[in-house]
Amino acid sequence: MIEKSIAVNVGQGDARPIAMLVQVASQYKSSIKICQDNKMVNAKSIMGMMTLGLASGKELTVSVDGEDEADAMKNIEDYLLGQ
Repeated sequence: MIEKSIAVNVGQGDARPIAMLVQVASQYKSSIKICQDNKMVNAKSIMGMMTLGLASGKELTVSVDGEDEADAMKNIEDYLLGQ
């Protein structure tokens, strides 16, 4: 299991950044959870992610567990950092 705190640096104002994050997370077999303000959701769930919202400057904790966890964490981190 890998867990990291990441400061978000993605666009805001509509659902597009959330949908893109769900697409990135859905490429992996690993379980991916995102926690913000003590609320944890499945990163592969568009509805769950919509309840969190994504806003630049917010701090998220990403937890990844599974066979492809290293690749999943790297790509999610890259996306959240705007790279």
